[in-house]
Amino acid sequence: MPPYDLDNILVIGISSRALFDLEKENKIFEEKGLEEYTEYQLQHVDNTPRPGTGFRLVKNILALNSDGVRKVEVVILSRNNAATMLRITKAIEHYGLDITRTSWTGGETIARYLIPYRVDLFLSAHESDVQEAVNAGHAAAKIYSFRKFTPVTKQDKKIIKIAFDGDAVLFSDESERIFKEHGLDAFLEHEKENAEKPLPEGPFAKLLKSISRVQKDFAPGECPIRTALITARNSPAHERVVLTLKEWNVRLDEVHFLGGITKRDFIDAFRADIFFDDQDVHCGPASQVAPTAKVPVKETDSDS
Repeated sequence: MPPYDLDNILVIGISSRALFDLEKENKIFEEKGLEEYTEYQLQHVDNTPRPGTGFRLVKNILALNSDGVRKVEVVILSRNNAATMLRITKAIEHYGLDITRTSWTGGETIARYLIPYRVDLFLSAHESDVQEAVNAGHAAAKIYSFRKFTPVTKQDKKIIKIAFDGDAVLFSDESERIFKEHGLDAFLEHEKENAEKPLPEGPFAKLLKSISRVQKDFAPGECPIRTALITARNSPAHERVVLTLKEWNVRLDEVHFLGGITKRDFIDAFRADIFFDDQDVHCGPASQVAPTAKVPVKETDSDS
């Protein structure tokens, strides 16, 4: 069999607890240890877990391969071991998910396997795995628990909707740091002075570019992926964002400059399959209406 090339395919890496609702099992592990956790999993091999926060995104994104051309791959990257993997693989089969590549590290770090799999996005409920991935330069986010999936309308059916925050997610946290340290006036002055200079790339810039590349394979009006930028920026700080997107040659279907208005209702109206933000103050409310994942700040040597 010839080698399978992942370089030009959108690859989503996801942990088993991000794909399925395994919070009860995780509580057993935390309170009673690995032995009882393993025994529980083995005793419940045929008890299919419910869909988790990342399930709808994964199911919808795998549908991009329905024309027979592999545009995306989903890979399971889990801290589970070989003894407990059977329940997860049986659940994947039960739900008809086209996932054939999995790695089970037996408690060891997952970040080192993101490069071999060419992972564009890693989703996990395990905070340290996400932090290690971000520190290594990967797009990664920690999911919030979410169970209230809204009914999909006929108009929304088969449309994958991904929403992003701007600063510290798509763009670097340079401007956000100025706002936090020196206030709004200093932030606006900085943006005015740099209005003709594209924003530096953030941790999810590469992911947006990969998604845009997939979008270009479809005719206008027929693309099953819809993206949105939902940001606290407003006029005149919006100008640099527009310039940056043009410079990157990427596509964003919707852009919402909210000027500090709460993001929750806009995320709900967009019907996001997932929303990425770097702050709990936004992720918490958003997770009440849509699957949400927090993007941690990259740690430096001085942070550790």
